[in-house]
Amino acid sequence: MSAQSTLAPNEVAPPRRSAASTLARRLAASPEAGVIIACVVVFVAIAANAETYTAVGNLQVMGRDLSQVGILAIGESLVILTGGIDLSVGALAGLAGILAGWMNVDEGLPAPVAILLTLLITAGVGLWHGVMVTRLNVPPFVITLVTYTVAQGTALAITSGSPINNLDPLFSNLSQYYIGQVPVPALFFVGAAAVAWFVLERTYVGRQIYAVGGNKEAARLAGIPTGRRITSTYVASSALAGLVGVLVIGRMNVADPSVGAGWELTAIAAAVVGGMSLSGGEGRIAGIAAGAILLEFITNGLLALKVSPYDQQVVQGAVLGVAILLDRARARYFGRSRS
Repeated sequence: MSAQSTLAPNEVAPPRRSAASTLARRLAASPEAGVIIACVVVFVAIAANAETYTAVGNLQVMGRDLSQVGILAIGESLVILTGGIDLSVGALAGLAGILAGWMNVDEGLPAPVAILLTLLITAGVGLWHGVMVTRLNVPPFVITLVTYTVAQGTALAITSGSPINNLDPLFSNLSQYYIGQVPVPALFFVGAAAVAWFVLERTYVGRQIYAVGGNKEAARLAGIPTGRRITSTYVASSALAGLVGVLVIGRMNVADPSVGAGWELTAIAAAVVGGMSLSGGEGRIAGIAAGAILLEFITNGLLALKVSPYDQQVVQGAVLGVAILLDRARARYFGRSRS
C-alpha cells in the first residue's frame, strides 16, 4: 500500500524536500556551520582587497596570534560547558610568563624546569578555582575575578613593573621555530584542539562534562562526580593559560608584566561566536576553533586593510554582535522547529 493511500480524505501530504534543501537545513542547524562559512567569507573578502593578506609571512603571523587566542578559548570553553566562567585566563597567562622568566633568569633554574613548574602552578590555581566553586559554592565569576586581580598584582610585584630580559633560548625556540612553513605555536593550538575534541566527543568523561553543564542536579542524581568534572575543566583552563604565557614570552623574547590584559574577553568571545552556550552544556570544539580563527582573520584583516586603530574595536565589536545575533536566531528557529 502506498504512503498516499494511508492519508485521511482531507489530509494533505507534506511537501517532499530535495536533497539540497535537506543538506542546507542541516548545515544551518549546526552551530559550527555558520562560523565556518563566516571564516571563508571573511578570508576571501579581505584577501581580495589586501594583497599582503595571503602572503606566507602574514599567514605565519596569524598562526602565532591564533595560538594565543585559540588555546585560551579552548580552555575557556571547557569551563563554560559546565555552566561556569573563567575571567582569570588572560591575567594568568601574563603571570605565567613572568613566573617562567623569573625562575629562569633570577633564580637560575633551567628553562625546562621553569616551564614545568609554571604549568604546575597555573594548574594548581585551576584546582583552587574548582575547589572554591564545587565545595564552597563560590560563584565562578567572583573567584576567577579575584584571581584576575591577584595575578596582575603579583606579576607587577615580582618585576616592579620592568620586563625580564636574557631568557633561555629554549623559550624563543618554542615560539619562533617552524615545522615546514608552519609556526610551532600554531601546532600547539591544533594539538590542544585535537585533545579537547577527543576528550569531549570520544570519552565517557566528555559526555559527563556535557551532562553536568546541561543539568547539574540530574547529572549528580545519575551518579556523575560533578565536583570532579567541574574542577577538571578549571584545571585544564588554567594550565592552558600557563602554556600561552610561556609561548608569548618566547615570541617576545622578554617577560613583560603588561601582557595578557583583555585576553579573557577575546577568549570568551571566540567561544560564544563558535556556538558555545554561556548557560552550559552546548558547544563543540570545532566551533570554538573556528570562532578563534574568525577573530584572528578579522583582527589581522583590519590591519591589512589599514583600518584606523580607533575604528578597529568598533568593527570587531559590530562583527561579533552580528555573529552572536545570527547564532541566537538560528538556535531559536531550529529549536522551535524541533519542538
